[in-house]
Amino acid sequence: MNVDIITPDQSLYSGEATAVTVPGIDGSLGILERHAPLISALKKGQVKVIDGSGKETSFDIDGGVAEVKENKVIILAE
Repeated sequence: MNVDIITPDQSLYSGEATAVTVPGIDGSLGILERHAPLISALKKGQVKVIDGSGKETSFDIDGGVAEVKENKVIILAE
């Protein structure tokens, strides 16, 4: 799936991933390929992205919104 993590200042990540974990306001959300459509508010925490080779990359955010649609994840982070 394609993942974009964007802040008001810069793009933190743009690329393919097999899994993404985000800090939803009601708990952690795990997103895998072909996930059902979803929009969720995010709280302060870590976004974790696992690429096709199994490498995990983490990004600290102060909140934001995540959208999952048509095998694409867009995270608008603060």
